[in-house]
Amino acid sequence: MTGDRLLRSAFVVSFGILCITFGVFAVIYRVFPAPQIIEARATVMDLAEHWRNDLALEPTRHLVPADDPQRVAFRVEQPASIPAGQIIIGGLAPDRALLQGATLYDEQGNERHHWAIDYEALDPEGEKQENVMLHGMLAFPDGSIAVAFDNGNVIARIDACGEPLWVTPGRYHHVVANGDDGVIWSWVNEILMKLDAETGNVLESIHLKRDIIGAQNQYGVFSIHTAENPDQIVYQGSAFHSNDVEPLTEDLAAAFPMFETGDLLISLRELNLVAVIDPETGLLKWWKHGPWFRQHDPDFLPDGRISVFDNQMGLGASRIIAIDPATDAWDVTFEGDSDISFYTWQRGTHQVLDNGAILMTEPEQGRVLLADADGGLIWQREMIFDETQNHIVTAAAHYPPGFFEHDAFDCPPAS
Repeated sequence: MTGDRLLRSAFVVSFGILCITFGVFAVIYRVFPAPQIIEARATVMDLAEHWRNDLALEPTRHLVPADDPQRVAFRVEQPASIPAGQIIIGGLAPDRALLQGATLYDEQGNERHHWAIDYEALDPEGEKQENVMLHGMLAFPDGSIAVAFDNGNVIARIDACGEPLWVTPGRYHHVVANGDDGVIWSWVNEILMKLDAETGNVLESIHLKRDIIGAQNQYGVFSIHTAENPDQIVYQGSAFHSNDVEPLTEDLAAAFPMFETGDLLISLRELNLVAVIDPETGLLKWWKHGPWFRQHDPDFLPDGRISVFDNQMGLGASRIIAIDPATDAWDVTFEGDSDISFYTWQRGTHQVLDNGAILMTEPEQGRVLLADADGGLIWQREMIFDETQNHIVTAAAHYPPGFFEHDAFDCPPAS
């Protein structure tokens, strides 16, 4: 009996060693079951890191280390350079009843309004509010905002008092972009979605692989992350990471004679690709891989250039680049220095204002910055969670004086 037990134990140990060895081999050479092993390991590590978040004890998925324990929430360097208007900042609202929200600030940095966003009411069968992240955000003159969520399953428009005006299911992410004639644009995975801003009804969908890449045989531009295969296109991993879309609106079209009103500016992070496409045909009108690296948030500018948030993932310093699509000439319009640190390896948005100032989010530092046209800091807002942590900030936008209707924020008192 003792011998049998020893044999069984030896078999179990040998089988375990064999499984581990094969697992290591599979991961190294990317053969089955490598994806399952990698995913299982990532799941275990994620649970170990974020169990407090998943038990609603602390929103660790939304927090980043702060680099200065003595930081202040709002630091102004150039008060005379603050542009008129108001700033909306979206993300975590840890000191309020609901975890997600957006806050409106005036020129002096004072809070003027707050939108409480009840994600679980918008998506009752979906994720808990701790496990989604407000990312796309767009305000309207009536005080309502349209919002989309990373890891969420809805896009929604809520009024100034937090009540939903409409909710549209789908894994919308990264962006809610304003178009002409009452439409908005966003992404659902790798599908561009056009919606009616008043109703949330889907008006059009454009599939990246089918309607843009395949229909126009544009594989050479888009299909970098593919496996060697003689019979079909096989994309590897997250081949695109679509993270922005912006329609060319009528007021900016004259600055871009090579494009037409309604053309779409898109960003695909994994390809370092920024491109302009014709939404009717899927044909590329302009594209460029780099000089940005793992970029976000390209924007059309009134001077005929395209501004890009260049994360420079892994390089320790992010920057803002402006490029002329007619010549491909580009320059850096903002980057950090010894006085202003500026780096976020993922996420990030920016907005070039009429006077050349640039409003930027720095999600992985939990900061919002406003810099002047020469790169000098006007103000900086730290999204403080506690003494050692900031919370990730995913969206910020400037709205000029008079944008909101005079009674936009007349909400009944909270009960």
